[in-house]
Amino acid sequence: MNIEKSNIAKLPTKHGNFLIKAYKYNNEEHLAIMSEDFENITEPFVRIHSECLTGDALGSLKCDCQAQLNLALDFISKNGGLVIYHKQEGRNIGLFNKVNAYSLQDKGRNTIEANVELGFAEDERDYSVVGEILKDLNVKKLKLITNNPKKIKFVEDCGVQIIERMPAIIQSNKHNENYLATKKDEMGHLL
Repeated sequence: MNIEKSNIAKLPTKHGNFLIKAYKYNNEEHLAIMSEDFENITEPFVRIHSECLTGDALGSLKCDCQAQLNLALDFISKNGGLVIYHKQEGRNIGLFNKVNAYSLQDKGRNTIEANVELGFAEDERDYSVVGEILKDLNVKKLKLITNNPKKIKFVEDCGVQIIERMPAIIQSNKHNENYLATKKDEMGHLL
């Protein structure tokens, strides 16, 4: 796997001070957001966060993405660890198709039904670059912040030992109740 790696830079944020490192693979750019003490932690807390422009940047209430990202950044700034910002918008169907999926959801489809109707699998994400990032950052053991069993299996398949799983539970609202129910009932998320 041919991955370009940036230098490490400081990033002060409202969540705390971090170090960041970018990775470029297949014209997609991913970001490692590390606590300042990351290098000294042998079993870091790690959140693999899939990109969500509508949630992360615009504050969409249709999903739980921004709340989960904020939870992880706040927690990691205080407890040490890493957020991998995984550039795979809309479960890797892209922003254009995600907006079309939103339109279908407005007509009553759930997230899986919308993706399938558009010709995609329920989840198109490929985590292989995440494995390379973990390897580059020398993460052999971690405490995974996730509700997603596919992420748990992926990390285990990378040969990285999961010491603990921390749930990323957020407060639901009337706009994302169906979305969260679909993740739990149809995708097996641990909610």
